[in-house]
Amino acid sequence: MNMEFIEALHELEKGRGISAEILFEAIEAALISAYKKNFGSLQNVRVLIDRLTGEFKVYARKTVVDVVEDARTQVSLEEARKLDPNYEFEDIVEYEVTPREFGRIAAQTAKQVVVQRIREAERGMIYDEFVNREGDIVTGVVQRYEQKNVIVDLGKVEAVLPAQEQIPGEMYQSFDRIKTYVVEVKKTTKGPQIMLSRTHPGLIKRLFELEVPEIHDGVVEIKGVSREAGARSKIAVFSRDSNVDPVGACVGPKGVRVQTIVTELKGEKIDIVNYSNDPQEFVANALSPAKVVAVYPKLNEKVAIVVVPDYQLSLAIGKEGQNARLAAKLTGWKIDIKSESQAVAHNIIPQGQEQYENYEEYGEYEEYSEYDEYAETEDYQEYEEIGETDNSQLAGNIESNDDQNQLGYAQELESFDNHDKIVTGAVDPEITGMSENLPGETQLPLKEKKKKGKG
Repeated sequence: MNMEFIEALHELEKGRGISAEILFEAIEAALISAYKKNFGSLQNVRVLIDRLTGEFKVYARKTVVDVVEDARTQVSLEEARKLDPNYEFEDIVEYEVTPREFGRIAAQTAKQVVVQRIREAERGMIYDEFVNREGDIVTGVVQRYEQKNVIVDLGKVEAVLPAQEQIPGEMYQSFDRIKTYVVEVKKTTKGPQIMLSRTHPGLIKRLFELEVPEIHDGVVEIKGVSREAGARSKIAVFSRDSNVDPVGACVGPKGVRVQTIVTELKGEKIDIVNYSNDPQEFVANALSPAKVVAVYPKLNEKVAIVVVPDYQLSLAIGKEGQNARLAAKLTGWKIDIKSESQAVAHNIIPQGQEQYENYEEYGEYEEYSEYDEYAETEDYQEYEEIGETDNSQLAGNIESNDDQNQLGYAQELESFDNHDKIVTGAVDPEITGMSENLPGETQLPLKEKKKKGKG
């Protein structure tokens, strides 16, 4: 052992990140194993390495007894007191037995022990690092597929993304960088085993903590997350500061923040709703984007009957019940959704209640009669339904109406003729002469006009 050995240990410490003390202890254990293999395995020995000079010494340890039964591990009190008169029974006496050389086999054994100890130290360091990151988000590089599992390189160790923790329909290519959620870290004989997930609700929460500074600072808090990976997620947010809108903070300017998360999750839809301590308001918010007319909770059973407009019943339930299912997971309440007509039929809403009295978007309209706009018309007449009129009477009415119409037409034509005569008589003769002398197409008979048109 010399200074080169000490320098090599310090280089190993920098490269592997293993403490030099751990390396010294590993080498001491290796030398003990080599000494026992070469000089007898029953001896109790101790190896001491000088941390500055690199020199080592081997000491045989023997127990002080009255009667020596095994000279390799025991020594009499008389022999011990020759070294030091203060020794008593059951004390440990150390004799230096440092060999000049260990031999090739012993050196090979020492090498194996050192390598094994270094490997165990590395595994221990990796386990300590990732066990503290359990429940956190990590970024890794996709390496390969093993059956249906995806192996992800996290730098110092490879982690496993099981098939059941992958987003349905998502494909992973080699060398793709993905963000995953650390579900569990196990210590095994082969080293730490890290289980990852892309479907865990905690992944949504951690992604929002990365993207939204208000959540990271604690101003906005995520109260709950419900998720169906690959399809839709709902999160409930609450602001500790009344001046900060929690939903707006999560969405970001022009939706930039939430869009980044949606892109990372390959297009998964995310609904962000306001959290409320009032169960009625929270359940109504959780069913967003559907509009809720009323919520009737049963506090003892944690069941809420939700009434929605008839035309929004399918929206409130969602595709295959997805919206209602996510809202129930988010609130922790069992939600029974009914339309207004169903609610009236079951006497949940009184029948006398106006249908749209709870809607803010509906204004107050003035009551008006169906025929008010015709009330001022002078010639307006009310007609009876034709279906009850006899056919003969109907025919008579039609004939009389025709006679009246013909008489009216004749009177109109006579008045038009008289009017033309009056107008014609009033025209100046000079104007009439000018019109006859104007150049233009002479009047032709109808047949000549048709021939001229064909030509």
